[in-house]
Amino acid sequence: MIVKEFYETRFDGIKLYRIYSDEEFKIRQAETGNIYDEAIDIESSNYTYTESDIPIDAYEEDETSKKAAAWDELTGGNSDE
Repeated sequence: MIVKEFYETRFDGIKLYRIYSDEEFKIRQAETGNIYDEAIDIESSNYTYTESDIPIDAYEEDETSKKAAAWDELTGGNSDE
């Protein structure tokens, strides 16, 4: 289910709201089709969101980690080569 909760008040008094899935799925902004883990919108925002079927990954590897893992596979985990 999509949850919208108060996040904080900006320095200029604008209230910000956090929008996310309580089932830990990515959310899709209906107006643009963009997919997010969560969104932060201003109080007067007219954006709407739906829950996707894409789970939020607990850990997303960066490119360096992917290259290191590939190197370990090639060398059998021996970093001295």
